[in-house]
Amino acid sequence: MVTASQRTTPTSKADKERLRLWIRLLRASRAIEAELRERLRVEFDTTLPRFDVLAALYRMPEGMLMSDLSRFLLVSNGNVTGIVDRLVADGLVQRARRNGDRRTSIVRLTEAGRDFFSTMAEVHEGWVGELLGDVSASDAQHLVAILKSFQSNWEDRKAEARS
Repeated sequence: MVTASQRTTPTSKADKERLRLWIRLLRASRAIEAELRERLRVEFDTTLPRFDVLAALYRMPEGMLMSDLSRFLLVSNGNVTGIVDRLVADGLVQRARRNGDRRTSIVRLTEAGRDFFSTMAEVHEGWVGELLGDVSASDAQHLVAILKSFQSNWEDRKAEARS
């Protein structure tokens, strides 16, 4: 069954090149992510999701609502809650009630969490630099600009489709 969103016209050469690009981006992303996951596990005994939560909280020293944290990370509240619970148990994150409201809590890094993440982030940045070492600074800037433009255009189309 063909839906309205499926093409009925022949694929162009440009479309084939875009498909190749998508596959290359996906492979590169997966390979880099797998390597970073392994290095985080071996060097810091942590996971990429824990790293992501710590990174988000590091950027917001005043803390974040749990719901904002899950929205920022694009994961469910349940996923974030489990990770935060373990980070609290490890003394890296603290949880506080928001203005006495028992339904919402704000999470922020502890001093130990800030120190741990700061060290980890510096090493992580070096790993990424190593893994992408063959990409020049100007090529990296150009790729970032292209991907930002794509994201922007895609988000605009998605918003239009919802209205």
